[in-house]
Amino acid sequence: MPDIIQPVYLTAEGKRKLEEELDYLCTVRRVEVAQQIHDAKEEGDISENAGYDEAKNEQAFLEGRIQTVQGMLSHARLIENGSSEQVTLGSTVTVCELGTEELETYLIVGSAEAAPAQGRISNVSPLGLVLINKGVGDKVVAKTPGGELHFQVMSIDDSSGKRR
Repeated sequence: MPDIIQPVYLTAEGKRKLEEELDYLCTVRRVEVAQQIHDAKEEGDISENAGYDEAKNEQAFLEGRIQTVQGMLSHARLIENGSSEQVTLGSTVTVCELGTEELETYLIVGSAEAAPAQGRISNVSPLGLVLINKGVGDKVVAKTPGGELHFQVMSIDDSSGKRR
């Protein structure tokens, strides 16, 4: 049975960062690791050479990361402008946790770009998942490992800055 290829949702900025990372890994890190391997071989017997073993492990990790980034870019789907009517990928949404006065604002992104501490949550995270397709005033319940959290959507901005 063939694997189902999942799209990798990225903002234009996220795609650019991955392309830059791939370029760095291929043009700088590969050369550095190859030099480490060369230098370790120059030290003589590689069968008991910790430097050689470490460099080969680094090379394996590097090649794995290159393949991962290439795969992400080959399946990338750019997130277009979010909606200001409903929460979608690319929307910036402000929510209020019910029972508090605290407002939190999040950009809804694909899982590859999620960084909750920077206000970027994945569309498949507990909160992101329940916010998708909701409108201003809607209430949601996010089922998190710490229990249920109740929120109300206060505003939605699309990526052009249009607010609802």
